[in-house]
Amino acid sequence: MEPIEPNLWEDENYVYVPEEMFRLLPPEFREAVADRKQEGEDLLKVVDKDLHGLIRLANAIPTSSSLSYIFHRLRKTAAELTADSLMEQEVLTTAFIVTYSRLFASGKGALRLEQSDIPEHLRAVHDDIIELRNERYAHNEKHLTTRSGINVDFDDDGFHINMQMTLGMYIGGRNEWAELVQFIDAHMHSRLTKILQRLKKKTGYEWSFPENPPPAWVGDYS
Repeated sequence: MEPIEPNLWEDENYVYVPEEMFRLLPPEFREAVADRKQEGEDLLKVVDKDLHGLIRLANAIPTSSSLSYIFHRLRKTAAELTADSLMEQEVLTTAFIVTYSRLFASGKGALRLEQSDIPEHLRAVHDDIIELRNERYAHNEKHLTTRSGINVDFDDDGFHINMQMTLGMYIGGRNEWAELVQFIDAHMHSRLTKILQRLKKKTGYEWSFPENPPPAWVGDYS
């Protein structure tokens, strides 16, 4: 029988033992580990539905984080009466509208927010964003903020076509959007906290989730 070379490693929390070495541990150690493994598997079955909810929430967090950053950029980007500046405002507004709406769209694998989740005094603002998404930023429908057409002049040289276009926009974003973004940030954190509390209640164990200080731009919407 060839000797087994040790292949142990550890981090701040655990020591990792390869399976071939685990079989050589004293029986009482192996039994204790097997019992803990079985307990963990049994508890995971109990909270399976909650874990699926946690996964759906985790899949939605990148969208809410993107929304926060986009709105920060929209608020901080200087606006000038130039074509480049106005197009930058339009691009950032498009990103904001579409990203916000994605949180409320049907999809597989990610948490979907409902209009009823929004505070009542902000629901008209929410509805306005969804309408902008449906009629302007995601589809070429007729929205009251856009108007385009052509003007045709005729003279001895022939017909002359001139394009006409009018775009309405909130420079720096609508002020009420700031409260909406702040609410969504807090709402996502609240949902996470509630899931962790349910997991603890059902299993009797603490459930930790990595939390780092938020980036400096979170909440910087002035």
